[in-house]
Amino acid sequence: MAEKSAKWIWYPGDFEIYHGMLQNFQREERGYGWPAYWKMDDWRKNVKFTREYELEEAEEFSVHGAGQGYVEVNGKKYALGETISCAPGHTKIVVCLGNMTGLPCIYIEGSVIRSDEGWMADDFEEKLPAGTSKLYTEKEQDPNHVYYEKQVVYPVSKKQIKGGVLFDFARMVNGTVKVKTKKEQVTICYGESDREALDIQWCYYKQENVTEDSAIRKRAFRYLFVPDCKEEEIECSAVHEHFPIEVKAKFSSDDEQLNQIWSVAKETYQLCSGLFFIDGIKRDRWIWSGDAYQSYFVNPYLFFDEDINKRTILALRGNREIRQHINTIVDYSLLWLISVADHYQMTSDTAFLSEVFDKMQALIDLCESQTDENGFLYGREQDWIFIDWCDMDKTGVIAAEQMLLLKCYETMAESMELLGRTGNKYVEKAAELKKNIMKFFWDEEKGAFIDSFESGKRNVTRHANIFAILFDIADEKQTQSIVEHVLFNEDITEISTPYFKFYEMDVLAKLGYLDEVLERVKQYWGGMLKKGAVTFWEEYQPNQSEDEQYGMYGDPFGKSLCHAWGASPIYLLGRYYLGVRPTKPGYETFEVSPQPRFFKELCCTVPIKNGKVDISYQEGVLSVTADRDGGVLKMDGREWRLNQGECVKVKYSL
Repeated sequence: MAEKSAKWIWYPGDFEIYHGMLQNFQREERGYGWPAYWKMDDWRKNVKFTREYELEEAEEFSVHGAGQGYVEVNGKKYALGETISCAPGHTKIVVCLGNMTGLPCIYIEGSVIRSDEGWMADDFEEKLPAGTSKLYTEKEQDPNHVYYEKQVVYPVSKKQIKGGVLFDFARMVNGTVKVKTKKEQVTICYGESDREALDIQWCYYKQENVTEDSAIRKRAFRYLFVPDCKEEEIECSAVHEHFPIEVKAKFSSDDEQLNQIWSVAKETYQLCSGLFFIDGIKRDRWIWSGDAYQSYFVNPYLFFDEDINKRTILALRGNREIRQHINTIVDYSLLWLISVADHYQMTSDTAFLSEVFDKMQALIDLCESQTDENGFLYGREQDWIFIDWCDMDKTGVIAAEQMLLLKCYETMAESMELLGRTGNKYVEKAAELKKNIMKFFWDEEKGAFIDSFESGKRNVTRHANIFAILFDIADEKQTQSIVEHVLFNEDITEISTPYFKFYEMDVLAKLGYLDEVLERVKQYWGGMLKKGAVTFWEEYQPNQSEDEQYGMYGDPFGKSLCHAWGASPIYLLGRYYLGVRPTKPGYETFEVSPQPRFFKELCCTVPIKNGKVDISYQEGVLSVTADRDGGVLKMDGREWRLNQGECVKVKYSL
């Protein structure tokens, strides 16, 4: 018998749409559910799977399906699960399956006839290659379910306080609580912070009338508080769930604070990486395009997991037709488009680019349908122009949005060329838009891009100026002016969210201000550590008091203390201080340009496509080994070829 290689198959994209909807229905707040407030596409309820074989020998196979339906072989129908015999020769197989409550999908067991990428899936409008996942290769693995790894965890401390018992697990837990109590029933108050857990009125999660047999839903927390209870009357544990994605990177240096920042960023990122990249584990648990965009940057420097990128991209976008922006946010639609190109640079996956291109086209068409006479993108009444939580002049069209649109035009042109099409029209659109951005938004007197020209305020924030440099929109003279008048200007309001702090750090590092970036990373992310953070937060303002620091959105505990966009130091360290980056898509060629001047010792691993790079620095000697060809070590104006498995050693001194 041939080696088993069957997989569950479904209509392409529907697995992600189905599970994306389930993910976006997981939010809970103070006793009620909160489904996502944007339009979510539906998956297909009935699908036809087809394939033809030329059998050299007789064959037996059986079809298992999640749903109801039948198998048709050369015109004869059979039941699901039935063993079907086929004679040698031409064989045409059709499987019709419907499922009103879940994902219609099939698994075919046979020697030659088996379910894999060779099957076509037909929704009776369009026939496409079937979708698959390496997560579902066994008959028992129903694609309608997500399989988590589970770990029983226990609190590290327990104390009597405020007439109740406070448990501290010393880490963020994402799972279900188990209680043993001598009382008839208890109340459980959850908190990412001890203050939240102790606040019986305002804690996000609270469950009353809990017994040892109560069904308790999955929640995220570090602390548990049981009011009106004594220590000897209650014990708690939890079953922590996490998605099995391998961490392929490591970072160890002589700088213990930096090691801790990397470690806490890793913990934060792992917790927010499940079947999809989500924003945070306590509050939303939703798939947000802006949050995911930054997760795509961290991924190659920690997991290098291509599939979670693809699942998240597909879940966010949904079906081809689109009338509402992703998450209702215009800039999140633009970031989605840009993310497809970034994923291609990471993976060189032309097949995936081809799979999603029609959805890219439909989305850019939507964006163009709401541009004015200058080609500027504006928000409609139902749209949200976000960019960041900040005091920005959003009167009329705003500069930051046009920077993103310009990058999208370039992305469309590049993607079309990769797929053998002509992208000239988007090259022309990009050139025209850039000309108008300079005309309307560049302020020579301020030496920077203003937020809005329609208000007349000529307000300058960091955001548009950061995008202008990141996306190579500003020329060299403008870039230097932005550095002076914006990036190093204390009169320009500081960024308070790790979300946009990431872009600011990225642009400074791109410009070579590595000393400043490292200092700011230690101050900003290190500042959260000093506040007792075990994961990184959605927002951090150093001057906030303890009473204020957990509040956001007008809610005393509205801030997420485990937020995916807080994990960006992993990217910054891997990309700029260890210096690993692809120079051709999919790391066909790649560069390693470490900065040992910031360290006395290093022992690090950075994953790359189909391999890894090991970097160590000891006693003034830098050692670099790549386990695949294509790499170049660059340092101090010199280059060394990195041959597979060969260690290159270079003496370095300040």
